[in-house]
Amino acid sequence: MPEKQQEFIPVYLFLGFLEAGKTLFMQDALEDAHFANGERTLLLVCEEGMEEYDTSKFEEYGITMRTIEDISELNERSLEQMAAECRAERVMIEYNGMWQISTLFENMPDDWAVYQAVLIADATTFMQYNANMRSLVVDKLNMAELVYFNRFTKDMDPKEYHQIVRGVSRRTDIYYEYPDGEAVFDDIEDPLPFDVNAKNIVIEDRDFALFYRDLMEDTKKYENKTVTFKGLAVRNPTFPPNIFAVGRHIMTCCVEDIQYSWIAAQYGRSFTPHKDHWVMITGAIEVRFNQMQGVYVPMLHVTRLADADPPEQPVATFY
Repeated sequence: MPEKQQEFIPVYLFLGFLEAGKTLFMQDALEDAHFANGERTLLLVCEEGMEEYDTSKFEEYGITMRTIEDISELNERSLEQMAAECRAERVMIEYNGMWQISTLFENMPDDWAVYQAVLIADATTFMQYNANMRSLVVDKLNMAELVYFNRFTKDMDPKEYHQIVRGVSRRTDIYYEYPDGEAVFDDIEDPLPFDVNAKNIVIEDRDFALFYRDLMEDTKKYENKTVTFKGLAVRNPTFPPNIFAVGRHIMTCCVEDIQYSWIAAQYGRSFTPHKDHWVMITGAIEVRFNQMQGVYVPMLHVTRLADADPPEQPVATFY
């Protein structure tokens, strides 16, 4: 029987800014016995810092390294060619911290799939990057399943770093590595500012962004739950007359990334909201599986609807 071909090439994505320690982190991974198991690996280096890879065992481990010096080289044809030349079974990418993740996804071959994304961050410079290049930091945090803060010292407060990560994702694992090599897992609890077990979950205006993100990340948790919140009602002409969108504009990091985040609401009768129509809405959440997207999505069955004044801050944030 012929060997079954692999359906996709797994991609291990390593994110971070210059001199964050990505190269050393990846070198350790490449030499780890659990990882260096003989699979043909294409190592793409999109950012060259002070540290260089020790390539002395790359041939033995089946590793082929290629350098991408300009973002124009990050195109599907070039990536396919490099993978074909070494018959890659997996890909590791040291990504350039100044490039948006979307550039990679727009140019990645169809048979590549990101298997894991790790953000390596230098704790001594992370706060500066977050203050001055917030959009790039959020771009990386949005993708990362794990954030690894190295060069962490005892005088640093993990809660400050924790808050920045959790402002973008509640599911990302966080580790802090101290100068002696000790790596500590972040086990700081993040209680939601509302009671998900309440008979009616009332969402305050200031908490909408947290509620919406948690709803989308852990949708099934809200199945058959009743919620009340203030939202902006919008009518899409393609919707049936008794269905409309309700949500808020949410800003993750900066003005440029503000977007209307909504869920579908089903009402017992026809409803046509006017422009800038704010409502106080109560309804029960039904969870449906969207086969096209392969995800669970919420539908709000409205039981109470009333006009409302806009919140003090119409754009919702995580802070």
